[in-house]
Amino acid sequence: MTQPVPSLPSLARALLSALAVTLTLALPVQARDLNEQTIRDFVDTLEAAESLEPELDTLSDEVLAERQAEQPDFSRVFSDLVASMRGDPLYDDLEDIAQDHGFTDLQAWAGTGDRIFRAWMAIELEQEAPTSDQEIAQALAEIENSPHMTEAQKAQMRAMMENAMSVMESARNAPPEDVAAVRPHMDLLREFSEAE
Repeated sequence: MTQPVPSLPSLARALLSALAVTLTLALPVQARDLNEQTIRDFVDTLEAAESLEPELDTLSDEVLAERQAEQPDFSRVFSDLVASMRGDPLYDDLEDIAQDHGFTDLQAWAGTGDRIFRAWMAIELEQEAPTSDQEIAQALAEIENSPHMTEAQKAQMRAMMENAMSVMESARNAPPEDVAAVRPHMDLLREFSEAE
């Protein structure tokens, strides 16, 4: 019988910090420039899509169940969700909403979302980066030194932390023009995120 993983406060903080950063790399498809209107259209699309929420929640649960064994790629949250929706009637419903808000198709919408949230996370990291890096380093040390974790548990935790660090590095490398476009709209994005 394996022992439960001990409570590691710094590990929990590091994972939460990492999860806060885990959204997004830009898609090569960049159909729309990131400007005030595009960012507002994206948020308006998310608000309009709330009518599809029960179906989206079910689909998200199914996708998570299918990928449970995989290390999630948080760099393409919107793109991966859209790709997983192909063939589902929900895809067409969401694409109609995206097109009603000026996006050419659902892939262009997802690519815009990836870019917005990558820039958003880059901005958030500007203030939290030193603390996040220190917490992750401390958590890795605690994992290595934990007598209560098996080697398999340690390897799993190391892989999660390495993925988080990779996502953080990706966010830090968001295109400067995307960061500049998103920066004035942080209050709008935070407000929507907190409402959700």
